[in-house]
Amino acid sequence: MPHDKEYVIRLNGLDLGQLIDGLEARATAWRLTATYLETGEAPDGFVIEECDDAEEARGIAEHYQRILETILQQQAEQRDR
Repeated sequence: MPHDKEYVIRLNGLDLGQLIDGLEARATAWRLTATYLETGEAPDGFVIEECDDAEEARGIAEHYQRILETILQQQAEQRDR
């Protein structure tokens, strides 16, 4: 799949909510992984993601956050239409 190609994907509100929830969960998992790798502390039941170091985990978390921000911005723009 080309990384520079933009896609238009149509979802109903329920499916969009599920997508947002899943992306938030992934971003949180990667943020917590970065924190664990830096401090050794993690919440109970937390599963550490596989990566080389905290910097990589933080970068992946930031990538998920950028995706979320893009989706939430588009959702807000379309909500009033």
